[in-house]
Amino acid sequence: MNTALKHWREAATVILAAGQRRAPTADTLKVLENAAKSVCDYQVLLLKRSGRSGFMPNAYVFPGGLVDASDFSSEWQDIFKHFTKAHNYGIAAVKQPPETRPPIFATDRAQLGSPIPGDVAFRICAVRETFEESGVLLALPKHEARGVLDSQPVPTRLGTPWSKDVLAKWRALVNGDPANFIKMCRELECLPNIWALHEWANWLTPVGKYGIRRYDTAFYLCCLDEAPHTLHDDKEIVHFKWSTPQEVLQRYRSKEIWIAPPQFYDFGRLCQFPVLKDLHQFAWKRSVEGCEQWLPVHMVTSDGFANILPGDMLYPEKVDTSGNSEGVLITEKSLDELQQDTGKMHRVVGQDMYSVSIQMNITPKYKHLPPVDSDNMRKFLRNSKL
Repeated sequence: MNTALKHWREAATVILAAGQRRAPTADTLKVLENAAKSVCDYQVLLLKRSGRSGFMPNAYVFPGGLVDASDFSSEWQDIFKHFTKAHNYGIAAVKQPPETRPPIFATDRAQLGSPIPGDVAFRICAVRETFEESGVLLALPKHEARGVLDSQPVPTRLGTPWSKDVLAKWRALVNGDPANFIKMCRELECLPNIWALHEWANWLTPVGKYGIRRYDTAFYLCCLDEAPHTLHDDKEIVHFKWSTPQEVLQRYRSKEIWIAPPQFYDFGRLCQFPVLKDLHQFAWKRSVEGCEQWLPVHMVTSDGFANILPGDMLYPEKVDTSGNSEGVLITEKSLDELQQDTGKMHRVVGQDMYSVSIQMNITPKYKHLPPVDSDNMRKFLRNSKL
């Protein structure tokens, strides 16, 4: 852990996509055909935060949470003993030059006293938090793990041999003390499936939003062949949903649920992939390219707001990523007037918390795809109503 950080709390989260259990109905197949397969054949897990939460209360979020010191424990070396000689325990090396890597990934954790590489520890954190919050255990029995580096790049099958009672017992223990996750893996003879998680993004909490807590979060994407048994923890999480990206966006637009701009942005990306295997192939291949660190800069306009992202002509040349600066911009222009200005745009704009859209005319870095644009998003939502 980087305990030297004063204003940021490091975290990890997983965009968990899984094939749908139910067979497609005739109506679904008709929509898939007529709407050029705009309806996804997979669902994504969202968890509703408690209304008592100090950060984004009542929001629907991806599973994840704060990194814990135990995620960097030397005890993991024994758990992963067959992989410690491989680079990052067998996680594919990233092509992105170290000087352009987001600090959460680039920081040399050995210099902070950790024997566990950051690329490994943050994945352990993401797996642990997903288990704590949803009961979904992204783990491999030890006897299956040795062949994981030679396996084909297909969505992961969770063939967990442990009973629900055993997992419920350990889940309660891990919720009580994250260090028990190590004990669980040792006793159940399993490994966190760090190889099923693919680097996706790095979002930092903007100033003046969602309370005083600010997070530097590693986003991963994981594809499962089908949705596993899921539970919420009745503490931080009060409800869960497995929904297609289109269903999530429809419910968001109708004000049934609320998702934050990073989730909205990434659901727009997911709409580019109606087929789970295509999403997995893209995430698997793209992950070795790296990603940008995104600290949205909040702008107040005359009729709404804009979260300005890197690459936008309005993005400040120098942004204080220490977390110490206020960094909120104010303009007398309206959102339409800002959009009419010629130049590069990469922003999430809205007039209220349920009306956001993405304005983007730049090419994403590191071979990422942009979200579906606003016009196509409306077509997707209209065509995908079953």
